[in-house]
Amino acid sequence: IHWKPELVHAHDWPAGLAPAYMHWRGLSTPTLFTIHNLAYQGVYSRGCSPELAIPDHAMQQEGMEFYGKLSFLKAGLAYSSHITTVSATYAQEITTPEFGCGLDGFLSSKAQQGLLGGIPNGIDESWDAATDKHLQHNFSMNDWAGKARNTQEVRELFDLEPSEGPLFAVVSRLVYQKGLDLTLGVADYIVEQGGQIAIIGRGEPEEEQAMRELALRHPGRIGVRIGFNETDARRMFAGSDFLLMPSRYEPCGLSQMYAQRFGSLPVARNTGGLADTIENGVTGFLFDESTVESYREALSRAFYIYQKKDLLNAMRCLSMTQPFNWCQAVEPYARLYEDLVKQAHLAHY
Repeated sequence: IHWKPELVHAHDWPAGLAPAYMHWRGLSTPTLFTIHNLAYQGVYSRGCSPELAIPDHAMQQEGMEFYGKLSFLKAGLAYSSHITTVSATYAQEITTPEFGCGLDGFLSSKAQQGLLGGIPNGIDESWDAATDKHLQHNFSMNDWAGKARNTQEVRELFDLEPSEGPLFAVVSRLVYQKGLDLTLGVADYIVEQGGQIAIIGRGEPEEEQAMRELALRHPGRIGVRIGFNETDARRMFAGSDFLLMPSRYEPCGLSQMYAQRFGSLPVARNTGGLADTIENGVTGFLFDESTVESYREALSRAFYIYQKKDLLNAMRCLSMTQPFNWCQAVEPYARLYEDLVKQAHLAHY
């Protein structure tokens, strides 16, 4: 068709072979590869090589070889012109053994060459408590009576008792990455301190069952809905006082941004995009270690602030004005696209 793109931007392991095929065919078009979650790597037997037309020389450490197998993700990393991930902190974390998923050395080398960076995701304009059509009770900054009506609605939705204490929300995939076992470990503490928890999500069967059993142990104080729909999720962000996000790792995370926009303060692990989007003690609460003790300490600060309504409302106002829109991602990507195209043109001539 006598047309070719100026640049190809591929995402995650399903698109990992695109930069590789382009490289093997000697195409000069620059490629950008974005990692959204390094843990999902698309690893297959090297016996797939013939039908995928993967050349023998790709099966080397500098190529897509991964412990004797083929890694589609590593193909994207190895053969692209530049690599990004979805937060600056996660870009640093994946160069370490703790978060590198076996690719830390490879990625550390890319970072040293200036070929790895982080650009955070954003959220769209629909996340506005004053106009969101999913909410039965719209509200704005300092309209805390409006937020309280949403809180009452969430309590009714989850069969929770009337309460003057804080409402904590979990809106999450129910998987090990999300640190839900840590929330199980602090649930008794939250209830003892007068708090309630509303949980929505689906995921691994054992995690789903653990959430059901937790609700059975605390009827009227903890409610669980296995499944997901956007309306309930948005109403939970609007009605909760705090959002629980004890993720073991979090490349970017969007739930904390949604919650902040609706005046719900995240209690989150100090990792990845959570570290980049939550200012500890200002727009939420961060804890450092993946332990019940560290988590509980952050929760104790949340309970303290809940009793100090002026401080609580000031934090809510600050969180609702955070600039987590798509411009913060689009502009850096546009500049990166231009740089990669210019570099390709210079290399060609």
